[in-house]
This record gives sequence, C-alpha cells and structure tokens, in this order.
Amino acid sequence: MKHWDVILRWVVEAAFEDRSSNFSKNFFHVFNFIFLLAGCGIIGLGLWTILYKHEYVVLLTNLTYPLTAYMLVAAGCLTLTAAFIGCCSVHKDNRCTLLLYIFLLLFIFLMEAMVGLLAFIYMNQVEGDLNHNLNATFVDNYGISPRETDAIDRMQQEYKCCGASGFENYVDSRWRKEGNLTNLVPDSCCKSVSEGCGKSNHPSNIPYTGCVHKLGEMVKQQLNIICGIGLGFSVIQIFGMIFSCYLYVKLK
Repeated sequence: MKHWDVILRWVVEAAFEDRSSNFSKNFFHVFNFIFLLAGCGIIGLGLWTILYKHEYVVLLTNLTYPLTAYMLVAAGCLTLTAAFIGCCSVHKDNRCTLLLYIFLLLFIFLMEAMVGLLAFIYMNQVEGDLNHNLNATFVDNYGISPRETDAIDRMQQEYKCCGASGFENYVDSRWRKEGNLTNLVPDSCCKSVSEGCGKSNHPSNIPYTGCVHKLGEMVKQQLNIICGIGLGFSVIQIFGMIFSCYLYVKLK
C-alpha cells in the first residue's frame, strides 16, 4: 500500500509538472508572437523615419538623429531573428539555443535603451544645435553644395519660411556674392514660387520667419517618438529575459 502511495504521488507530480511545462511553453509562444510584432513595428518606425523624415538630415551637424533611426532598424531585425531562435529552442527543448535567445534579448534591450536615451538627450539639445549651426549652413552652402541647396529649397517651400533665422541670411551668403546678382533671396522663399520671384524681399512676397524653429520642431517630434518606442519596447525585453530564464531552468 505504501508503494502504491509513492507511485500515485509520483504520477500526480509528473502530470502536474508536464502540464506546467506545457503551459510555460504555450505562454512563451504567445510572448514570442507579441515580440515578433514588436520587432516588425520597430523596423517599420525606423524605415519610416529614414525614408520620409531624413530629407533634412543633411542640414544637421549632429549625427544622433539619423543614428537612432538606423539603430532601431537593426534592433528590429535582431528581434525577428531572436523570435525565430526562441521558437525553435522551445519546440526542440534545446537549452543552448534558448541561452542564445536570452543573450540576444539582453543585447536588444541594451540597443533599444541606448536609442531611447540618445533620442531623449538630443531632443533637449537640437534647438541649440540648430540655432548655432544652421545659419552657417545657409550662408556657406546654399547655392554651393547641391545636397544642402536642394534640402533648403524643399524646406523653405514646405514650411513657408526663408533663411535660417530670417531672409537676412542671404545678404552676406556665398550664393549672393559669388553668382547671384539679381535675386535678393532664392525663388524657393517666395509665397508663390516662380522664376525670378526672389528679386523682391518685401513681406508681401516672402515670409519673414526663419526655418530654424520649424525644422527643430519636426526633429524634436520625431525624436520624441523614437525615445518613447525605444524605452517602451525595451521593457518587453526585461520580461522576456525573466521568463526565458525560468523556462531555461524548466527545460532540464
């Protein structure tokens, strides 16, 4: 009778252990699916920032803003890789690949936390950086460097502004001194753009507001999104690492 009690207890414990293990694995797959969706979202945000919000990056002297976007894309790609490795490790009860999964989660966590912190720090510095450097970009590079010239023309037309701090930036610019003797401001400054419209700098023809504040607002808004996503999604990695370590112990 005593032996039967021992056997029965062993069977109950084994069944409970097996049910607990299956529940842990199923929960892990649910988490991994959410993790996969998060990775797709991170890649989407990074690509959207690069493709649609980087047209004025050439006007920035600090590389923090584009760097955060590229790091997001890299973190998203690593997330997809880690999710695949995690599913394979649990499906095959392989502790070695699960350990690799845990290290990938740690690395992704550090990357996303770094992205969030960099975006937060530069978000508070971007206004001063633009105020300090954008005037020189307009004065020295407009009409000289094709990339900066195209970016400035697009910005002035999109934001309805003229110059960095104002249209006065063009008075002593290289563009004015070295080639343009007729226009006072570029045609892209005009409220109604047409060839030669920049000959007049009257307020009825051009806006008197500079572009520095509007460019700064755009960059800060995008950095705010990147900061929130980077720090927010890094929390997912913390829970993932805790649960993966628990599962690693269960897969003896």
